Amino acid sequence: MNAFAQNLLEWYNPKNRNLPWKKTKDAYKIWLSEIIMQQTRVEQGTPYYLKFVEQYPSIKDLANAPLDDILKLWEGLGYYSRARNLQSAAKQVVEQYNGKFPNNYEDILKLKGVGNYTAAAVASFAYNVPFAVVDGNVFRVLSRVFGVELPIDSNEGKKYFQQLAQQLLDKKNPAKYNQAIMDFGALVCKPKNPLCDDCPFQSNCKALASNKIDVLPIKSKKLIKTDRFFHYFVLFDDEFILIQQRTQNDIWKDLFEFPLIETKNEKLPKTHLFSDLIQPKQYKKSSFVYKQTLSHQHVYARFYEIKLKELPKPKKSMIKIEKSKLFSQTFPKIVRSYLEDRFNYLS
Repeated sequence: MNAFAQNLLEWYNPKNRNLPWKKTKDAYKIWLSEIIMQQTRVEQGTPYYLKFVEQYPSIKDLANAPLDDILKLWEGLGYYSRARNLQSAAKQVVEQYNGKFPNNYEDILKLKGVGNYTAAAVASFAYNVPFAVVDGNVFRVLSRVFGVELPIDSNEGKKYFQQLAQQLLDKKNPAKYNQAIMDFGALVCKPKNPLCDDCPFQSNCKALASNKIDVLPIKSKKLIKTDRFFHYFVLFDDEFILIQQRTQNDIWKDLFEFPLIETKNEKLPKTHLFSDLIQPKQYKKSSFVYKQTLSHQHVYARFYEIKLKELPKPKKSMIKIEKSKLFSQTFPKIVRSYLEDRFNYLS
């Protein structure tokens, strides 16, 4: 065993992060946890994991569930393509592997929505296969301890870190080692305010020695977020309300929302989709603009509430639904926030 792995395993204590998926060798549950935790904080994702395990105790249950039910259970987690990929992969396992989760890295990697990290994590944690995991925590630990200044978002950097991680991996205890380095990155070698005084690699950490803790790891690409402006028309009468489902290959696909006009800025054109139906005095703007930040976008939404004596016949893309059944549908977070604020008024 190399010195890095030895120090890491001496530091490791499974009780430091008492997470439910760490207590199982069930590949299905481990895979489920990894998909849910992608781009999600552990504190936020854990209740979702527990709900999914309760609702779908086996991968066959997940594969056979209606997609709308899965999306509803996923509501609030964001990145809904993960939920769709989750069911697609479950169906793959049922159809191609007779419902038994594959036990090797290569076959796991073939599943929908599974990348190198997830395949390595499931293979090692469930089957103790010697593949090193490389996630954000691992990038950070290795770049700091070994002083690696290659950008982690470059092809060269990704290849180098994967090779280094595989080289350092304790081949006899891959599951324990992988969990240890991930926990170490989460608890000690944190993105901000790392606990360098408590670090077992303190005397050997090149980033600490060169005062580059706040510099490493390096990313070469600066993320530029675009602004999108949504104008939602909330059309309702005493009993019904109009909604529509997002079907295009865009954010929030398959989720529901109110009839929408998207513009290049926050101003609503004087002539718009509902101009022939609604006069300016018939609606008022919501009290403020709602904002939701996504990975590459800022979405700004304003809601226009229009109460009519009777709703018009819905256009092809719209659905007339009883207001009492509104919360049974799956909405993006920004629409859900609006509804939680204003539903009593609408009803």
